[in-house]
Amino acid sequence: MSGLPVEKPRQTWRGLWNISFGFFGIQIAFGLQNANLSRIFQTLGSDVGSLALLAIAAPVTGLVVQPLIGHFSDRTWGRFGRRRPYFLAGALLAALALLGMPNATTLLAAALLLWMLDASINVSMEPFRAFVGDMVAPSQRTAGYAFQTGFIGAGAVIGSLAPFAMARLGISNVAPAGEIPQSVRYAFYLGAALIFAAVLWTVLTTREYSPEQMRSFDDADAGREHETPIAPRGGWWWLLAGSAVVACVWWFTFERDLYVLGGALAAFGVLGLIAAAMVRGGGDNALVQIMSDLSRMPDQMKRLALVQFFSWLALFVMWIYTTPVVAQYVFHSTDTAAKAYNDGADWVGVLFSVYNGVAALAAFVLPVLARRIGAQKTHMLCLVIGAVSFASLLVIRDQQLLLLPMIGVGFTWASILTMPYVILAGVLPQHKLGIYMGIFNFFIVVPQLLVATVMGAIIRTFFPGEPVWTMACGAVVLVLAALAMLRVKDPTVAPNAAA
Repeated sequence: MSGLPVEKPRQTWRGLWNISFGFFGIQIAFGLQNANLSRIFQTLGSDVGSLALLAIAAPVTGLVVQPLIGHFSDRTWGRFGRRRPYFLAGALLAALALLGMPNATTLLAAALLLWMLDASINVSMEPFRAFVGDMVAPSQRTAGYAFQTGFIGAGAVIGSLAPFAMARLGISNVAPAGEIPQSVRYAFYLGAALIFAAVLWTVLTTREYSPEQMRSFDDADAGREHETPIAPRGGWWWLLAGSAVVACVWWFTFERDLYVLGGALAAFGVLGLIAAAMVRGGGDNALVQIMSDLSRMPDQMKRLALVQFFSWLALFVMWIYTTPVVAQYVFHSTDTAAKAYNDGADWVGVLFSVYNGVAALAAFVLPVLARRIGAQKTHMLCLVIGAVSFASLLVIRDQQLLLLPMIGVGFTWASILTMPYVILAGVLPQHKLGIYMGIFNFFIVVPQLLVATVMGAIIRTFFPGEPVWTMACGAVVLVLAALAMLRVKDPTVAPNAAA
């Protein structure tokens, strides 16, 4: 006899802290990556138009790693728990990548280490999203994700600011042509130590609920644990679309970057066809389950996926192109060996630390606002603020004034990390939380892939030598994200109140 479903125990403030503290270290690593990726690649000889393509390994890896880790972490239980082994393994590998990346001497080595870093971070990060859902009661989910967002902001502040702080301590932020400055190297070494220590803290201070306890908490989901897979549809259309893109690139001699996009579309179609054939043959494996769950994605999640897609397009544009924009238009240098360029790159770290610091504080303000006007309107407002902030970068040429749009970006970033997950909280089945979080991350990774394959071609074709116009692209897609939110139902507002 299963008995009545049991409410999960409420977490204390310390419990919420311990559950999410590992994200602090993960975001230090992400902050270092985002603020210094362009700097490292340009130092090693990349031109601005090639920056996005060099980052291509990261999104491709994410498309594979995130759903697989989600799938297997949903089904893993051992001596060390369900999600925690993935946290620790990913943190260890990410620390090794952080130690190696600033010592790369070629673009290929830097790109390979970026692939290792991004894959490792994904191994740790993806289960953390599901971990909050595992460990907190529904009534505490907003607080749980707010804690996570707060640590994301705080960790990214340290990661973004670390090279600037090292330079202020007297460590040189310039180096001979083709070499990474010492300030960047030491910042990455610090990040390696902190990501491992922070994730280890969560691993050692938390104990996951056993499978039996999880079933007692989620009795309503118990009968859905062994759903019959369904055959995904549209595989031939995805294959045809990818093949058409590849053919157009070859026939019209478009930018070669677009081969990657066409290949990704075709590969997705092939995987869909393989999964469909396996389902018809009675097969049941990780690929079948992932493709089947993708086909079963709840409608609310589909609508939010479009919002995420546009939102993260803007974020990846910012992370990749802010350094060349600030260095060229505010510090008036494109020479990576010049002090002016490196001062500009350091200042980008400061700017990124500001928006992340604002996000860390806004994470606890936005739930209050959401209780007043609803999660949907809160997220729309923050997306519009982000669009205005991006647009202002087209005209601001003063170093200090650049801090203002970063405040707006901070609210947008906090909302992107919190509100979609609050809205999704009541939609996703608990026993598949990991896989659906992995699938939801498709719509974070796909924009990265699109920016990596298309944005370089846009720069070279429409505004060669003028990377500032990438910020206009970011503003436009944030407006589209805000408009897409109109289709998302708000579970935090009663139907009669919404009327």
